[in-house]
Amino acid sequence: MAKTASKRRKYVHVFEYGFVSSDKKAQQNEYVEEISEEAFKYLKKCCLCDESESRFLKLKIAHGMEVLQVQNYAGVIICSDGTQIEVLPKIAKVSEQEDAAIAAKKSLLMMLKSLKQFRHIESEVASIEKQKMPLMEIFIAQFLKTVNALIKKGIKSDYVREQSNSSFLKGKLLHSQQLRHNFINRHKFYVEYDAYLMDRAENRLIHSALAAVAKYTTSNKSNKLIQELLFAFDEVPLSSNYRNDFSSIKLQRGMQHYEAPLSWARLILEGFSPQSMRGDHKAYSLLFPMEAVFESYVAKYLKKHVPHPLKLSAQVQSKSLVSYGDKHYFRLKPDLYLSAESGNDTVLDTKWKLIDKSKKAGKDKFGLSQDDFYQMLGYGYKYLKGEGNLVLIYPRTNTFDEPLEHTFVYDREHKLKLKVVPFDVSHQCKDRIDLALLGMGASVELL
Repeated sequence: MAKTASKRRKYVHVFEYGFVSSDKKAQQNEYVEEISEEAFKYLKKCCLCDESESRFLKLKIAHGMEVLQVQNYAGVIICSDGTQIEVLPKIAKVSEQEDAAIAAKKSLLMMLKSLKQFRHIESEVASIEKQKMPLMEIFIAQFLKTVNALIKKGIKSDYVREQSNSSFLKGKLLHSQQLRHNFINRHKFYVEYDAYLMDRAENRLIHSALAAVAKYTTSNKSNKLIQELLFAFDEVPLSSNYRNDFSSIKLQRGMQHYEAPLSWARLILEGFSPQSMRGDHKAYSLLFPMEAVFESYVAKYLKKHVPHPLKLSAQVQSKSLVSYGDKHYFRLKPDLYLSAESGNDTVLDTKWKLIDKSKKAGKDKFGLSQDDFYQMLGYGYKYLKGEGNLVLIYPRTNTFDEPLEHTFVYDREHKLKLKVVPFDVSHQCKDRIDLALLGMGASVELL
């Protein structure tokens, strides 16, 4: 169904591999989101550059217009004119009670908690108000909440060595500076003393992060709270060197309430993710490679549920594809390795791709990749010595809601076998994966 004509929006959302364009024809095309011409030019420039920013966008002609296609990243792109493009995961289990955008956003927030730098995300973004908030506003609101809690518990001060030309004597008189500055003005005292101030690295960083998010928020509620919080840090200077200040942080006893706001401050000041984009126009974006997010979430879930005495390891890399003399080339790194006392180990790998179990004929092959099967073959022969079980884990969708009926085999003797199974990333799911299929016993319910 075509969209009704409207003014170009400052906030749009697309799913992975969706299209954006400044062409007027986008108004009537349900597959292309319209953005401003300035925003399109900015993103096109990023797309054509040689830096990492070019990875998440592709310039192409589609639907009769010049478009930019976002790749397999999710997050927020902020353009130079303030346009915010929210890119959501393409995979979300949509219920009748909520639309695809809300479901995808909830799933993304839930999965992001598995990343170390995002462990402070509150996944109970359950209120209707928060569900409808853009991702950037959700992150900002959670950061502000932690800073507000910090202020209520008390901003820490510290003794700072100061020098000044004072009207009264305090601390230690610096004789050489006294002679240089006060040879005539003898009523002054050039002194050095310890002042009990809020000027410490932790406070400078939080103050700087507050100043940064003030530029990005479009929420009146958040903006009002930012101004109140900035007032509390009025005596604290901004950080002049983020790296030095972060390296000098030492959270002492009684400073546990600083941990969460400082974690958010690091994300804000040093980049929310490895794929952080900073443009010439002081635009800022945060994007997450969904392969890495999915891999991290699956690993965290399975580690939590693997029964004793099985042992699950992530990112093992003890084997190489070939050796050359005493050198080993092309390190093999399966995502997960399940060790069993019986020796019946299993190699598992995660793939953030769409599988369609109805497309099994001809060249479709369920949407599976030949490269992935070759990769698993290498894992099987190097880690399992050509005998055992391999598992490919894909996200669960309406077209792939149960394991493929048959097991793939690599040899006539059926010694090396591969299973293709789904993993549910929907927000309100109890059984994410059937652990029995992985050799982990009965299916475990997530509490």
